Amino acid sequence: MAQLTVSQTDQFWRDGYLLVDQALSPIELHDLRSAFSAWVEDSLSHRADYGETLDGRARFDLDPMHSKVQSGLRRVQSPEEISEPFRTVMRNARTVDICAELIGPAIRFHHGKVNSKLPGMATEVKFHQDFMFQPMTNDDVITCLVFMDEVTEENGPLQVIPGSHRGPLFSLWHRGVFTGAVAEEVVAQHQDKIVTCTGAAGSACLMHSSLLHGSAGNLSAHPRTLYITTYYSDDAIELSPNALPSLFTHELVRGEASGRVRCTSYEMELPEVPKGTSFFAQQSEQPGTSHHA
Repeated sequence: MAQLTVSQTDQFWRDGYLLVDQALSPIELHDLRSAFSAWVEDSLSHRADYGETLDGRARFDLDPMHSKVQSGLRRVQSPEEISEPFRTVMRNARTVDICAELIGPAIRFHHGKVNSKLPGMATEVKFHQDFMFQPMTNDDVITCLVFMDEVTEENGPLQVIPGSHRGPLFSLWHRGVFTGAVAEEVVAQHQDKIVTCTGAAGSACLMHSSLLHGSAGNLSAHPRTLYITTYYSDDAIELSPNALPSLFTHELVRGEASGRVRCTSYEMELPEVPKGTSFFAQQSEQPGTSHHA
């Protein structure tokens, strides 16, 4: 059964993103929230990033404002590796079927993470394009942002620039430093086009990997937590090391393997594989502090 109308499909390819209501079942949403709440509680007993992922980096990323009385848990790397509810959503949620309609029929899982902005956290995500972190032979790559909480104008919602996925790929390198963000003048040029994406818990935003997007800090009294999964067409092949390798990376989640590769023409600078817990550390880098290798 088709998940999208013709109008919704056209909107995705025109604007580069699509908001979907009821992307999760009530049970799926409840189970994700319960698992994350347990991680937030556990984080209070830690003073620094902790846990370990496949490549040896920390799994749980803490904001600098984190304390023993107020959690600053802002990122969980590859939650599907350690949580059955997240693994179930990664494989079976409605968003997977939608991605298969858009870039399938055969699609693979690339990576997953939880990004959270707990109440009062000023952490922002500077504008960038996901494809610049994960170049592949073609850009049939979709990032699914599942809203685990209601996302409002006040709690750090996703901000996108419609249609920017059809424009140029903007460098994330500045004066020899991989900052993980586009230049400020790029954002300024598109300032009047920025759209805020809000929705109820259980909704999702599907985003083309070349879409310019970012988000502001959460200065409200309500959390804003997203489970983010990335899927790609079976005929796309990675061209640089995966910044967040997982036990499930490249798992075929829909369709049958084609045994083919498809290439499209573009040019870009290779990304820097993060050495810190997550890309939040990369986005805190200032130009001129290191060299582009």
